[in-house]
Amino acid sequence: MSEDRHKLVSRDAPASLTLHRNLPLENACDVVVCGGGPSGLGAALAARRGALSVLLVEGQGQLGGMSTSGLVAQWLGGRSDDTRRWVVGGVFRRLALGAAEHGCAVIPTTNPNEKYQVHGWHKGQNEAGIPLDPFTLAGYLDDVVDEAGIDVLLHTQAVDVCVEDGRITHVILFNKSGLFAVPTRAVVDATGDADVAARSGCEFVKGRPEDGLMTPVTLQFHVDNVDQDALSEYIHKHDSPRFRELVAELRAAGEWPFDYEIFISVQLLEKGVMMINTPRLVGIDGTDGRSVTEGMIRGRREIYRLLEIAHKHFPGFAHARLKAIAPCLGVRETRRIVADTMLTVDDLRQGTRFEDTIGYSAYGWDLPDPKRPSYQPMWEGVAAPVHKVKKKPVTPIPYRIMLPQPVRNLICPGRAVSVERDALGPLRVMAPCFAMGEAAGQASQQVIREGVDYRDLDVSRLREELREHDAIVDWEN
Repeated sequence: MSEDRHKLVSRDAPASLTLHRNLPLENACDVVVCGGGPSGLGAALAARRGALSVLLVEGQGQLGGMSTSGLVAQWLGGRSDDTRRWVVGGVFRRLALGAAEHGCAVIPTTNPNEKYQVHGWHKGQNEAGIPLDPFTLAGYLDDVVDEAGIDVLLHTQAVDVCVEDGRITHVILFNKSGLFAVPTRAVVDATGDADVAARSGCEFVKGRPEDGLMTPVTLQFHVDNVDQDALSEYIHKHDSPRFRELVAELRAAGEWPFDYEIFISVQLLEKGVMMINTPRLVGIDGTDGRSVTEGMIRGRREIYRLLEIAHKHFPGFAHARLKAIAPCLGVRETRRIVADTMLTVDDLRQGTRFEDTIGYSAYGWDLPDPKRPSYQPMWEGVAAPVHKVKKKPVTPIPYRIMLPQPVRNLICPGRAVSVERDALGPLRVMAPCFAMGEAAGQASQQVIREGVDYRDLDVSRLREELREHDAIVDWEN
């Protein structure tokens, strides 16, 4: 292996240690996909259907990313607000329908007679989402990738890369076997944090331009034994799906110690089983190991306290039981690559059309303020928030925002794409991440077979190939 290797040293480290080791070499593969969440799954499945050899690497103990390991058990952004149209097709639609058939998911439809519905107590994208059971979904995804012939390594981290002449030649991995290297011809960075891009020397930005702060993270938890009839009765009677007024009363009485001002509950597959998407932890950096540790510990403490308050004060939660706390943080924002093109707020507002569109998102603005976790800078209003900046109902995703600089055989689908920060909200959720991942995996077929760089491939042909696999790359807003 070449000694011309990239070395990652913490910017804040007062000293460094140079370490030279001979690493065992694993079998070479065409594509290494780093990250087994929605974008990584989409990429691996799309690359493998072209008969490429694919290694899918996931740091947690199951595939699915935030939907399984993070207990964010709802695929959002893939259907229109009225639930009548799929906005994301291809791999996402097939997996959603397959998960529903296997009892891992439900696909709700709109009931015009309901003011509030149980999968989030709001209409629109909450109703259009796909609620999941993360525990059975993990097993279903195991079967999907096994049937596709994808090589998988769980509990495995991509810790570094070797770069020669602007191309990644080896990905350095670590798991219980130790450090080892995998020779590869192309890499999909589906980590969500642009870990591979950052470690290969690509340009990136992080957080708000003015101070680098990032939106709050959430440690998700699930409860069961919720009296959902009592909960629904309160919500309809008080017109308060997120208990904003009740939380304000508790805060005034000194019984609400948290920064956030709302309580978000989402029914999953069974009545009385709820995902609580409430804790929002400010000041956490998802790319910093100590900060992530702080977030996990603080998050668990807040969950225990929040559940005590819910037992005492929240209708329907008097006998709610803690079912599970996520083993990893739900991180909404970290690094974003710097590509030749940046998707902007104006693009979303004006409905800019892109010749290289490879997918869409139906999701709205959703990137809470870094210091005020219940405030949405792109919204106005409180109890019934409306968009401060109007955007088209469906957001196009151009291929070129996934291309980091200057490494030529690396592509970054998912929430680390090149976007203006306030435009990240519609793209960071899971359905559009599936769309981006599928496009990255399909693009990898040209990269490997024709020896081109990701930035030089035939995008018109890529779009046609995606259409052939029922992906949605054309939409009229």
